[in-house]
Amino acid sequence: MLIYFDHNSTTPMHPQVLEAVMPYLTETYGNAASRSHPFGWKADVAVTKSRESVANILGAAPKEIVFTSGATEAINLALKGIMEAYHSKGNHVITLKTEHKAVLDVCDKLERQGAEVTYLDVDKDGCINLEELKAAITEKTVLVAAMWANNETGLIHPMKAIGDICREHNVFFMTDATQAVGKLPINVKDCGIHLLACSAHKFGGMKGVGALYVSNSEPKVKVNAIQDGGGHERGRRSGTLNVPGIVSLGKAADIAIDSMEANSLRLGKLRDYLEQELLSIEESYLNGHAQNRMSHVTNISFKYIESEALIATFNQSIAVSTGSACTSASLEPSHVLLAQGLSDHMAHSAIRFSLGMQNTIEEIEYAIDLIKNGVKKLRAESPIWQMYKDGVDVDSLLE
Repeated sequence: MLIYFDHNSTTPMHPQVLEAVMPYLTETYGNAASRSHPFGWKADVAVTKSRESVANILGAAPKEIVFTSGATEAINLALKGIMEAYHSKGNHVITLKTEHKAVLDVCDKLERQGAEVTYLDVDKDGCINLEELKAAITEKTVLVAAMWANNETGLIHPMKAIGDICREHNVFFMTDATQAVGKLPINVKDCGIHLLACSAHKFGGMKGVGALYVSNSEPKVKVNAIQDGGGHERGRRSGTLNVPGIVSLGKAADIAIDSMEANSLRLGKLRDYLEQELLSIEESYLNGHAQNRMSHVTNISFKYIESEALIATFNQSIAVSTGSACTSASLEPSHVLLAQGLSDHMAHSAIRFSLGMQNTIEEIEYAIDLIKNGVKKLRAESPIWQMYKDGVDVDSLLE
């Protein structure tokens, strides 16, 4: 049995999405910008319909949706584009230490170009301190960037509360909602969000396509383009539109609107059972908030065991992650878990399980057996575990 518990890195394409996409890979292959023949007209109609679907799942207007190659490009466009457009207002950005590298690396680039960036701490559960956010805002603050849901722990940040603070201090609010769109109810207007990034492949669509929401009213936000060459997407993102990908994003949004509540309930029950059984293992710990998180995610540290060694005992039967997919080749511990105050060895012992629509109770039970056996095997061979059982203060030795 091969089990996929890595849906926060990517999801399988939904069968209905594949069905919707196929005509645009075979017979309706026109360029959506070609307005002089039926091939182009049909492609343009498909893009328009998908734009409406994406706007619908976000509580936005279709003209506020900019199609991109994915969330990373959308984040780059949002952060770089707004800082350039409003450089006369200031050069200060506020973000969190637990953001995805797509945000943190862009902020690092902005700093090297002269911007000032404040990286806010989080508590042991990964939660933002709203009073610290208020205190960090200055006259030069242009933007606050805070992710909707954390990709490693599933923590959900208080979007409306952050939006209210941004509104009160007249600064823009951008959110990386890559993990939230299609899984959580979202309304950008209610939460006071001015920019939102998302990606199709995180909720049943194709890889290589995403979207950026840019508020067009109250206030109308200006975002300068970061790539030129044709003036597509109202001048914000030039380049031939990926029609099949955009169709997949729109169809995935339509499906998610109808199914996210039922999926959340079902996956929550599976996740809770998996988590309950794994936390029954001696010296295993939940990382992140126990309640305020997405229903399909759990992040657990198995103390005194290297997560990579534990994963190796599965013999590739279970697909899981030790952190963000974009940093999976790195030997460094998760920056998210370190920001939450975990020690290096606890962060190195963490595994993220993220469930999806095709997972079953049979897979959960099979995985529980494999994981428990893996932990038992590694600890039986571990001198560190034996020292711990003998009463030695192992933690002080590992610091």
